[in-house]
Amino acid sequence: MSTRQTDTAAGAGTAPSDDDLITAWGLVHEAMNTVQPRLLGGITPDGKDMAGPWFEVLIRLQRTPGHRLPMSCLAREVSLSTGGFTKLADRLEREGYLERENCSSDRRVVYAVLTDKGLDFIGKARGKHVERLREYVLAPLGDEGVRRLADIARTLRDHSCC
Repeated sequence: MSTRQTDTAAGAGTAPSDDDLITAWGLVHEAMNTVQPRLLGGITPDGKDMAGPWFEVLIRLQRTPGHRLPMSCLAREVSLSTGGFTKLADRLEREGYLERENCSSDRRVVYAVLTDKGLDFIGKARGKHVERLREYVLAPLGDEGVRRLADIARTLRDHSCC
């Protein structure tokens, strides 16, 4: 065992070992992979599962004033390539949940705009999603744990952003 690993194993207050870091990050992935399907399973208005990227796009648009965001911004926020996001937007548009709108001041910008049908759809799904968040996130973590989780996630996101 390396000195660094021995120090960490010996007591709190020392720097995490390489294994500690790998384990911590692995646990984050395991938690997300375990909880995410429970959050999105059967939450559509007709009781079907919703794919993560669909939910992320629709919920971000719902929570944004005016229910519209530049497509390039949405693609970044949901961790899709521009090509991958374009395909997703095509499917959401075919379902009638969003429309594309050109920016009047910059021809390079195209907005994804939530339609009334999309707003209704995600509103219903959001209610079920929140119920599941309360069961699978709030119940085990508690109020303070949820706040700490949000702070930690925000710190990681902000530190990794451009």
